[in-house]
Amino acid sequence: MFEPGGPTFFELAEQALSSTRKGYDLLAPKFDKTPFRTPDEILAPVAEWIGDFDRAVDLCCGTGAAMAALRPYALEGITGVDVSEGMLAVAAGNLREAAGTAPVRLIEHDVLTWDGGEAYDLAVSFGAFGHILKQEEPAFFDTVYKALRPGGRFVFVTGRNPGPVHPGWWAARAFNAAIHARNLVISPPFHMYYLTFMWPEIGDKLTARGFDVRLHEGLFEGRLERVLLVEAVKPDGVRGE
Repeated sequence: MFEPGGPTFFELAEQALSSTRKGYDLLAPKFDKTPFRTPDEILAPVAEWIGDFDRAVDLCCGTGAAMAALRPYALEGITGVDVSEGMLAVAAGNLREAAGTAPVRLIEHDVLTWDGGEAYDLAVSFGAFGHILKQEEPAFFDTVYKALRPGGRFVFVTGRNPGPVHPGWWAARAFNAAIHARNLVISPPFHMYYLTFMWPEIGDKLTARGFDVRLHEGLFEGRLERVLLVEAVKPDGVRGE
């Protein structure tokens, strides 16, 4: 499950007993050796599909894996925003060695309250939606919308909810129940849930926020063939609200 040098059971337990922010500060040095990091088999095809862009922002950028994949296509620069100081420190090191010459900038901030000021023509986020509670989704959509220029795109991957006929659905529900139980007895809370931002529900929510939503299938093959790419476009002529 973990690569050599990945976190031990006790290190994962310490993370799970911490707040979300502190937990990722603790996990950061070994995060890239866990299955929680979005694999390059997803990031590379998405970056190639996006192609050249001027300025991008990676929301909940973690250790900078997506920023590294996108950097060769950036014409002006890439910004990463994350609440974890530890994850950003690892991202800084990773991006020094990443291909491409576009400048990168890392910002420590809660993405739910960050204002990008319509500076970007591309926004992405990978592997972080499980940390966003349902009641926080409108604030997250607002962040994306306000960060994008008119005509800008929000690109991410997701899947369809497998439903109770699939064993993975039950495993995910059991994990989510364990997190809810943990948060009832331990403070501060640690938030990480599965089966969030699933298609088609997420498309409906983004449409309600004002995006033009497009689904792209068939970008991935093999074990990843069920992964969906979603492109949410802020309409031309619409300013941030």
